[in-house]
Amino acid sequence: MAEQKPIISIDHVSMRFNLSKEKHESLKEYFVALLHGGVRFDEFFALDDVSFDIMPGDFYGLIGLNGSGKSTLLKVISGVYKPSAGKVTVNGTIAPLIELGAGFDMDLTARENIYLNGTVLGYTPKYIDSKFDDIVELQDFRDVPLKNYSSGMVARLAFAVATITKPDILIADEILSVGDFLFQEKCEKRMAELLSGGTTVILVSHSIDQIERMCNKVAWLDHGHLRRIGATKEITAKEITAEYRKFEKKDAMPAKVTEE
Repeated sequence: MAEQKPIISIDHVSMRFNLSKEKHESLKEYFVALLHGGVRFDEFFALDDVSFDIMPGDFYGLIGLNGSGKSTLLKVISGVYKPSAGKVTVNGTIAPLIELGAGFDMDLTARENIYLNGTVLGYTPKYIDSKFDDIVELQDFRDVPLKNYSSGMVARLAFAVATITKPDILIADEILSVGDFLFQEKCEKRMAELLSGGTTVILVSHSIDQIERMCNKVAWLDHGHLRRIGATKEITAKEITAEYRKFEKKDAMPAKVTEE
């Protein structure tokens, strides 16, 4: 029997950003300073030599404190960012839910955005017609501009559009934190359905209980480093919480990654 290949391979990935040390009041002032060599930068590594594989059918929970590099890693996997070093190999289609409302035109109605996004994703108008009622739960708001939607309503719409069909990989960046408990229950149910159908899921969440309940694998990022990786059942909520508190100090340096 042939050995199963990773659906996502993250190979020594680093993501460097240049942060300007001076404040410029206008774009013109910035370019004048740039031409005269007056712009200085600090290097910031959002990700620093991160490597691990994700196998088909895994449900990965990606955890870490704010600024640990979770969202950056998701954007690198999704192709939004090109890594400064290393590479990511993805073997399948991705449905990314990374930024709330990304790809939506807030001046257009829900109906218009559904057809616009659906077309971009490769769906035919006829197919979207057949799925329209499943996508739009809030019937009274289907012809209302999205700028009048709450963040939770936008999240519902984004999740529904992204999961019209079964993607090979679903990436969700704290999508469950913006909706009410009914929306969270629906998301969890739909993720379980996708997972049972072979979809690989990567979920960013600050809820340790949620990670422990839903995910079979955990990858923990700390200051851009992969701090810990392994089976959820072997990295308990109590242990993670204790480690969070231990390493939340600014001067705490991550130890070498350990794999369970």
